[in-house]
Amino acid sequence: MPSRRRRALSGLATGQDDGFRRPLGGIALAFLTVLATLSHSCAADPATQSRGVAPLVERVDTHVWSIDEPDFGGYSGLHLSEGGTRFIALSDRATLRWGRIERDPDGRILRVLSEGDTRIKDSEGRPLRPGWRGDSEGLAVGKDGKLWISYEGLTRVVSHDTPESPAHVLPRPEAFKQMQRNSSLESLAILPDGTLLTIPERSGGMNRPFPVWRFRDGAWDQPFSIPRRGDFLAVDADIGPDGRLYLLERDFMGLLGFRSRVRRFDLTPDGVTNEQELLVSLPLQYDNLEGMSVWQGPQGIMLTLISDDNFSRFQRTEFVEFRVVEQQPDPTPPAQADKTALQAD
Repeated sequence: MPSRRRRALSGLATGQDDGFRRPLGGIALAFLTVLATLSHSCAADPATQSRGVAPLVERVDTHVWSIDEPDFGGYSGLHLSEGGTRFIALSDRATLRWGRIERDPDGRILRVLSEGDTRIKDSEGRPLRPGWRGDSEGLAVGKDGKLWISYEGLTRVVSHDTPESPAHVLPRPEAFKQMQRNSSLESLAILPDGTLLTIPERSGGMNRPFPVWRFRDGAWDQPFSIPRRGDFLAVDADIGPDGRLYLLERDFMGLLGFRSRVRRFDLTPDGVTNEQELLVSLPLQYDNLEGMSVWQGPQGIMLTLISDDNFSRFQRTEFVEFRVVEQQPDPTPPAQADKTALQAD
């Protein structure tokens, strides 16, 4: 490809990439509801019920993003700044794209404006090509602005000081080399202290939990796992402003398309606790949601998901956003509540 001038990450856009919205019609939604009811794989799994007080999750909007450029698409990783006005998106073909997001007074996305893009470099500064070495999947951004990327294919995690700088490759434990080529390090998250967490797409068995690999103090370990529930596979993770671990999962249902699920967990020194299922989509309700950023909005924690269109004209790149509104527990003890109800009668 001919070389193109790249804008700096903090540069200003000169053009607009206007998306459009295409909500699911009421009849189609009703039809999909029937399909979901009839499909055994769509039945509610009792093990996924929330523990503790479940929050209220509100869908904010869906915005379709499109740019007529050959490298646009395949987005599997996403990071939004606090306030949700700037983004970095990672494609699974070893490219990064960044820019800003314009929103209306209610916080819905009006436009996604690309300000620059680049092909990711290897440790020697050479541009990566799509394929075994360039199957980039997970994206995390540290407090210092450093970018971290996880890969399938040649399974590894690397860092970049800037989007256009060479990679610094972390050590590769033997377990990374044994992971399935197309089902390894999809999810990557970073804690405030710089600790990295990465999760493979597949666990190696339907009844085997997803292993969580941790990198800190210059070494990897695998201190805990996440329960695997149903047919969903792990595709991205993030640490929310509340300190919880959020996990995006996907279930491919053939002709019925994709379902998505988001769970969250409290992080403790001994592993994850207080599992809560935040949302499960219907088949075909959204495209192939693969990337997630969790950030603080003015009215609650926001989940911004992005879809991987697989560079197919039959799919599209979507930003899908949800608001998580925490619910306060009832302070009245159950016995006291029963007594109050009897007095009211």
